Amino acid sequence: MSNLEYTLPVIWALLIGLSVALYVVLDGFDLGIGILFPFYPKEAERDLVMNSVAPFWDGNETWLVMGGVGLWVAFPKAYAVVLPAVYLPVIVMLLALIFRGVAFEFRWVAKPHHRKWDIAFAAGSTIAAFAQGVVLGAILQEIRVENGQFAGGALDWFTPFSLMCGVALVVGYALLGATWLMMKTAGDVEDRARRMGVPLLFGLLGFIVLVSIWTPLEIERISQRWFSVPNFYALSQVPLATLLLAWLCWRGIRKGRAITPFASAIGLFLLAYAGLVISNAPYLVPPSITLWQAAAHPSSQVFFLIGAVILIPLILVYFVFVFWLFRGKLKPGEGYH
Repeated sequence: MSNLEYTLPVIWALLIGLSVALYVVLDGFDLGIGILFPFYPKEAERDLVMNSVAPFWDGNETWLVMGGVGLWVAFPKAYAVVLPAVYLPVIVMLLALIFRGVAFEFRWVAKPHHRKWDIAFAAGSTIAAFAQGVVLGAILQEIRVENGQFAGGALDWFTPFSLMCGVALVVGYALLGATWLMMKTAGDVEDRARRMGVPLLFGLLGFIVLVSIWTPLEIERISQRWFSVPNFYALSQVPLATLLLAWLCWRGIRKGRAITPFASAIGLFLLAYAGLVISNAPYLVPPSITLWQAAAHPSSQVFFLIGAVILIPLILVYFVFVFWLFRGKLKPGEGYH
């Protein structure tokens, strides 16, 4: 294997990993406010909740597209195995995102007859989050592969573990949504978000512990990765950092901080994401296909890498500009619609 054949898949894996991480964080709080939407019964509160993400929400799915296209372009063998294994939850996720996006826009023009759009917004957000968790669980529990092709059934993803991952992601996104509302809103909306924040935080921690116990007990290679010496001494810093961030999030919620809860909740997600990468690297389809085995021809990777190197910084600049432009809290009665 030449240096180029070794290096290009690593670069693409890092770019796809970055895209997935940014999607989880950015669309996570976006979906999270939809999950929490039913807990705000007053019309003025719901308007404020939706206005808090109005300038940001429609750009967040950019990173989902980037990650999916990147997988298809750089690792077509992995794409060809993973997609058939999770067709149904992926279709459900995409339909839910469509209904949610339509509801976001139509809700404002349909007033006062907009109740169905409120339901579509909340249901679409919750179902999309749950489906994403199911896809994650299906990949983690190991996809059946024979001769480089998917060899399982259409419902292999339907397991207790994948369903648990679906619920876990709903809870995690709800925490991101609650901490976002603490940072971006004021008044009763912020107060209710703080009351929901602590139970959601402990719920997410419970699921992190459950996954951390479940996966090494079920999968020997993950147990070896985490608990063999000297790996154990180095990787033990991950749960310690998780506890520290959880404490910072809890303290920020209780002390009325604006930014600390949201920043530490993002940190929890990134640490959990890092833990999953540590458990499964260098496999793209655990435990059968590594990123080098799944990689496209170097010429294809280089061609699309040129476009990615130009496009990704432009997208990042756009996001930084939008978040800076619409910084600060929204007070009751304020909005962008």
